[in-house]
Amino acid sequence: MLSALAIANYRSLRELVVPLAPLTVVTGPNGSGKSSVYRAMRLLAEVAAGGVVRSLAREGGLPSTLWAGPERISAAMRRGEVPVQGTARRRGDPPVRLKLGFGAADTGGFGYAIEIGLPQEMPSSAFTLDPEIKAEAVFSGPLARPAALLVAREAAALRGRADARGWERLGRPVPAWASMLTEFADPQRAPEMLAVREQIRAWRFYDHFRADPDSPARQPQLGTRTPVLAADGSDLAAAVQTILEIGDGEALHAAVDDAFPGARLAVQRSDDGRFALHMHQHGLLRRLAMAELSDGTLRYLLWVAALLTPRPPPLLVLNEPETSLHPDLLPALGRLIVRAARDAQLIVVSHAHRLIAALDTAAEADALQRIELGKDFGETRIANLGADDIPRWVWPAG
Repeated sequence: MLSALAIANYRSLRELVVPLAPLTVVTGPNGSGKSSVYRAMRLLAEVAAGGVVRSLAREGGLPSTLWAGPERISAAMRRGEVPVQGTARRRGDPPVRLKLGFGAADTGGFGYAIEIGLPQEMPSSAFTLDPEIKAEAVFSGPLARPAALLVAREAAALRGRADARGWERLGRPVPAWASMLTEFADPQRAPEMLAVREQIRAWRFYDHFRADPDSPARQPQLGTRTPVLAADGSDLAAAVQTILEIGDGEALHAAVDDAFPGARLAVQRSDDGRFALHMHQHGLLRRLAMAELSDGTLRYLLWVAALLTPRPPPLLVLNEPETSLHPDLLPALGRLIVRAARDAQLIVVSHAHRLIAALDTAAEADALQRIELGKDFGETRIANLGADDIPRWVWPAG
């Protein structure tokens, strides 16, 4: 399990460390930085897939994503006694970089941190706007203390812990546009890197399922065993059938009945192998096809299939799962999320008060961490926690 998520210099997240529990709820008013936290986690996931540079390019490039405020905010600025202004950089000041990282909940797990900066001038190349990975580190436990570092990358050089007293150089130089997680794979010399890479690649993200009339979730689809629902929900019927056969079918039926009393799901397979999902509703003489269901009902069924996966990931991130759901469905969704948090660590980004209240009611107190974001002088801060409640974090030297 992860103990903390750390983000620096990403949009309004100048320096944010988020404590994580088995179930963490990130909330706050519009513009408080919830979406930035979610996008930062997606960026971290892209690192292990080799796509972080492309993802930053889609966001307008690194200059568009870096913190836009002053590096240092003086007390006089906060009081309005002097205008907001940049700070003259001094010799020896560290370069401004986008930083992302996470820590493990115990010393048996691995943490990871990455720093991304602006490229050096290269007149001979047309890719002078591509950001560069300046530093990376894999460490043991929650904090990147020097003694906990296991693998470290600075610029192109990669080194690993040889023993308690020294380091050894690993592999060839790492290209500036690539992560060490994708460029070096040696299960004997650096097994920690393989573990971190596979851990991150197993993270799962869901947001904004389509429920329009042309949504693939409404159409019959060729079905195979589907322990993991697709990001667009196109294999919903196969995912439901997989849960019924090899997952917790009773939990699925209970989740449907919790939201729609007396309702039940059934999957029909045609002769050509296409799966179609139907819903039996209490009081109706015939079952309803997915094309007949409301957007909210379909979205709830998609969340059921996503959260009751027979193959739980190490981390499951939900972005605004309340979208298009009737408020009366949110308590049932909250109970479903709490049930899923038994098998996977969950982060839920939401501004639905009724859903958050349902999570507060259903979850055990020590299993739920509530993070309320707010803006302070343009910077996203955690409004409901004091300094003593924020985990200590140290960025690896790089």
